[in-house]
Amino acid sequence: MSTLHDFKITEKWPPQHPERLQLYSYPTPNGKKIAIMLEEIGLPYEPHLVTLDDADVKSPEFLSLNPNNKIPAIIDPDGPNGQPLGLWESGAILMYLAEKSGQLGGSDTKRWEIITWLQWQMAGLGPMLGQLGFFVKLGGKDIEDPRPRQRYIDEARRLLSVLEGKLDGYEWAADQYSIADIAIAPWLDALNFYEAKDLVGWSDFPRVNDYLERFKARPAVQRGWNVPDPG
Repeated sequence: MSTLHDFKITEKWPPQHPERLQLYSYPTPNGKKIAIMLEEIGLPYEPHLVTLDDADVKSPEFLSLNPNNKIPAIIDPDGPNGQPLGLWESGAILMYLAEKSGQLGGSDTKRWEIITWLQWQMAGLGPMLGQLGFFVKLGGKDIEDPRPRQRYIDEARRLLSVLEGKLDGYEWAADQYSIADIAIAPWLDALNFYEAKDLVGWSDFPRVNDYLERFKARPAVQRGWNVPDPG
């Protein structure tokens, strides 16, 4: 039977509470998802700060758990059949935690609606807003050709329009609060960090605006928003 200490990552980030789920993360939009989910479902966990520096995410220890060198990642010491389970990719982790806890994943046809909106974030909203941020605030901001930035401005507006339409008469993306919202909302808030709200016409999407504020008002969201605390 394997144990938590059989995972090489524990050499660099040793657990103080090996009986708890181990979270390796940083409070980016993708990182926020998992801490918020763990707070929502009330599962005890131990957070480990993994910076975005190569010394952390490209270290042999981190790569031994996540070969894609991206946060977040987890080890559940009480995985399937009582065996430790290492897992990466935020969408997969959300689905796993929903199934493990029996919370926020929906059932029957509603489950598939939730998964659909989760995948919409993973395949569309997150990557497109991330690229927008690159061309507005980060490494691509000095590129003179306006076409890359405009491409992502337009796509961001299109995606926001999709969500704005879905929220007509509903509070949450799949009608009930779920892992889909936990995936979507932190990426919407990233527009603040990227200083891109005006560029995408944030005021044109009042339902999305209200949706994000409703999400951020949840106590579990507030507890998990800055976990692990980068200091």
